[in-house]
Amino acid sequence: MIFEFESFHSRHIGPGKTERDAMLKVVGASSLDALIDEAIPSRIRLTQPLDLPNGQSEYEFLRDLRRLAARNEVFKSYIGLGYHDCITPSVILRNVLENPGWYTPYTPYQAEVAQGRLEALLNFQTMVRDLTGMEVANASLLDEATAAAEAMTMLHRIQNKSGNSARFFVADSCFPQTIDVLSARAEPLGIELIIGDWRSAKFGDGVFGALVQTPDEAGTVHDLRDFITEAKGAGALVAVATDLLALTVLTPPGEMGADVVFGNSQRFGVPLGYGGPHAAFFATVEKYVRQVPGRIIGVSVDAHGNPAYRMALQTREQHIRREKATSNICTAQALLANIAGFYGVYHGPKGLAAIARRVHAYAKLLERELAKVGVAQRNEVFFDTLHLEPPAGAAERVRKTALASRIRCRYRAGGTINVALDETTTAGDVESIVKVFAAATGAGPAPIDHSANGLVLDYPRGLARTSPFLAHPVFNQHHSETQMMRYIRSLERKDVGLDTSMIPLGSCTMKLNAASEMLPVTWPEFSKLHPFVPVEQAAGYQQIFRELESALCKITGLAAVSLQPNAGSQAEFAGLMVIRRFFLSRSEPERDVVLIPSSAHGTNPASAVMAGMRVVVVASTAEGDINVADLKTKAEEHRGRLAALMVTYPSTHGVFEERIQEICAIVHENGGLVYMDGANMNAQVGLTTPAVIGADVQSAQDFCHPARRRRTWHGTNRSQRVSRAVSAGASAHQDRRCAGDSRGRGGSMVEREHSADLICLYQDARPRRDDRGHASRDPQRQLHQVAAGAPLSGPLCARERPRGPRNDLRSPPA
Repeated sequence: MIFEFESFHSRHIGPGKTERDAMLKVVGASSLDALIDEAIPSRIRLTQPLDLPNGQSEYEFLRDLRRLAARNEVFKSYIGLGYHDCITPSVILRNVLENPGWYTPYTPYQAEVAQGRLEALLNFQTMVRDLTGMEVANASLLDEATAAAEAMTMLHRIQNKSGNSARFFVADSCFPQTIDVLSARAEPLGIELIIGDWRSAKFGDGVFGALVQTPDEAGTVHDLRDFITEAKGAGALVAVATDLLALTVLTPPGEMGADVVFGNSQRFGVPLGYGGPHAAFFATVEKYVRQVPGRIIGVSVDAHGNPAYRMALQTREQHIRREKATSNICTAQALLANIAGFYGVYHGPKGLAAIARRVHAYAKLLERELAKVGVAQRNEVFFDTLHLEPPAGAAERVRKTALASRIRCRYRAGGTINVALDETTTAGDVESIVKVFAAATGAGPAPIDHSANGLVLDYPRGLARTSPFLAHPVFNQHHSETQMMRYIRSLERKDVGLDTSMIPLGSCTMKLNAASEMLPVTWPEFSKLHPFVPVEQAAGYQQIFRELESALCKITGLAAVSLQPNAGSQAEFAGLMVIRRFFLSRSEPERDVVLIPSSAHGTNPASAVMAGMRVVVVASTAEGDINVADLKTKAEEHRGRLAALMVTYPSTHGVFEERIQEICAIVHENGGLVYMDGANMNAQVGLTTPAVIGADVQSAQDFCHPARRRRTWHGTNRSQRVSRAVSAGASAHQDRRCAGDSRGRGGSMVEREHSADLICLYQDARPRRDDRGHASRDPQRQLHQVAAGAPLSGPLCARERPRGPRNDLRSPPA
C-alpha cells in the first residue's frame, strides 16, 4: 500500500527476490511454497494463518515501545539481594554492549573464529580467580542461583563416592532466590536440604557439604574460617556465595579455605535489566577442575608456536558421555561475562578498590546520619548494605514516604529495612534517604555532615584484604578511553561475527538481533529496573510479558507459558520437572524413564538426569532420523515406568521427520508425555505447531537476545493431560520478581577438537589417558603437545605475571 511504512522483515531478513530465486534454483524448487511442501509433512501443516496482530515497521515499533517503557517507574533502588545499579563505562557500552562485533558472533564453540572473545573470557576468569582467592574459575554461568545449584551438585558428585551422602546444609542467611532454586534442584536428586543458622550448624553423618553467604542477605560480612574448619573436620566441603566488588577490600573466601566460591558479576558494569541476563562467576580449587560446570578457557600453542585460546576443559562432556555428563550447562554468558571482564580491565585493581571504598564510605555516612534521626543499624560488619531498625511502627511510614520520594528499599518481616548502596550512590542520594527516614520518624531536619571523619575502611583483623589481585599487565595498562577502545577493537578484529560475514555453522543460538531490537536494551526504563520491585512499578515489562505469552501460546498451540528459564538447559529442566510433577499428582512416582534419541542435543540426557529421571537411548537410522521400531520396542518395554520422550523438531540435523506424529502417539499409548526441544522453533512458526504434532511440553528459544537467549517452556492441555501440571509447575517455579513477599519485596576429560592447529591445555609431558586416545586417532596432535615449562612469546608470557597456580590458564607453568 502506498501509505504503509516499509516492513521490518524486508530489511531484517536480507535476501531479496533475486537472491531467493537463485537459491531455489540451486536446490531445484520452483517456489518457496514448493520447497516448504517438500520439507514439512503435509499432515502437520497448518491450514490457517496464525491469529496474531499485524506486524509493525521499525519506526512504529520503537515509537510504541517508548510509550510502553514509560510505564516502568525508574526509582532509585536500594533493594540489594545480589542486584545493584552500576555505571557501564561509555567505552564499554558503545564498543561492546551496543556493538554488533560483540553481540552478533556465535557462541564461542569454534575457537578459530573466536580468539578475541576467548581472550576476553580469559580475562574474566583471571579476574574472578584473583578476587575470590581460588585457583581456577570458569568462563561464567547463567545466574547466581543456578551457580549455587551447580556448586551443590558438584560437591555431591565429589563427595558421594559411596552413595551415603545426601544431606546438604544451606545457611538461612543466603539470598531467598538462591534457596528456592536449591530446593527445586535438590528434590529430584534425593538431596535433603538442611536450612538453618550457620553459626549453630552441626555436621553429622551424611552431610556432604554446606553453602553460606558473605556478605549475606541482610548485608552482614562474616569471618567463615571457623565454620569452614569445622565443616571440613566433619568431612564436608564448603561453597561460599559472595560479592566481587566487596572482595577488593574484604578477605576472599579462598583464603578462608572455601572449596567453591560463586556469585553474580552484574555490578561490574552490566545493567540491572529487571533481573538479567547476568553472568554468574564460579571458582574452585584445581583438584576439582574436571568437575567444574560450564566452560574453562585455556591457552594453547598452535603449530607455528603462537599462543591460541580455546575452550580447553569441557568436563560436562555432553557430546561424549551424555547421560553421565556432570552438568547440563552448555556454554557461558559470553557477552555479559566479557562486559564484566572489560570493566575489571578498565578500572584495574586500584580503580576497583577505589569504587569499593567509596561505596563503603557512603554506607558508613548513611549509618552515621541515620543514627541522628533515631534509626539504629544492626549489621556489626558490612560492606554496602545497612540493616536498619526504625522506631516501632515507623516502617510503614518509611515505605510510604520513600515511595513518594521515588525511593525503593527492602522491607523485611519484623519491621526492619535493608538499604543497599552501590556505585551510582552520591551525597545527594544519602541526603534523600536520610530525609525519608527523618520524615517518617518525626525527627526534625538535620544538616548532613559530609566530612570523611570516621568513614575510612576499618575492618577487623582477618576480614580486611591484604593479598594483591589483578597483577597481570592486562589489568594495569588500559585505563584511558583511548587505550581501552584500542584494546577492545583489537580483540574484536580477531573474531568473525555477522558484522563481518556469514558464520559457517548452524546452531540454536545463531540468530541476528536487529538494531531496533537491541536499542531498547540500554534504555533506562528497561535497563535500570531492579528485579524485585513491586509488580505495579514494572507495568511496561508486565505488558510485554503478557503479550509475549499470548503470542507464544498461539504460535505453539499450547495452553500456558513460563518465561522464567534463562537458557535452553534450564528450560529442559523446567519442562521435565513439569512432567515429573504431573505424574506425582497422579500418584505415579514410578514413571521416571525418559527416551532420548541418540541424535538429540547433549543437554537433553544431562537435564533428564538432573530431573531425577533414567535415560534410555533410542537408536537413530543411518540418515539420523529416529528409529521408530526401536522407539516402539523401548516404549513398550518400559510401559509401566515411561515418563517422557525428549525429541527435537526439526531434528538436530535440520529435518522435519515424516513420522513425528506416529512417534508422539507411540509415547502416549504407553503412558508417557512428549517433551519437544524447540531449539529450531523458528522453523515451525506459521507452518506447524507442537500441539498439532503431538507434543505436551515444549521449550523454545525466544527469537532474539544477544549472546545467550532465554528459553520458554510451554504446556498443553490436550485432553487435559498436563494442564494441572503446568499450573503446579508455574507456581512452584514462580519468578520471585512477581511474588512481592517480604523477603523479595519490591569421569574423564575429553577436549573438543576444533582445529589441527589447536592443542591440549598445558600439562606435564606424560599424556593423559584421553590424550593417548586422541593421539591414536590423530598422530599429528601428539606432535603439537607442549613440553612442561615451555615459554610463551608475546604479552602473555610467564615472566610477565607472578607465579601462581597452573590453572590461571593465562600462561604455562612458570
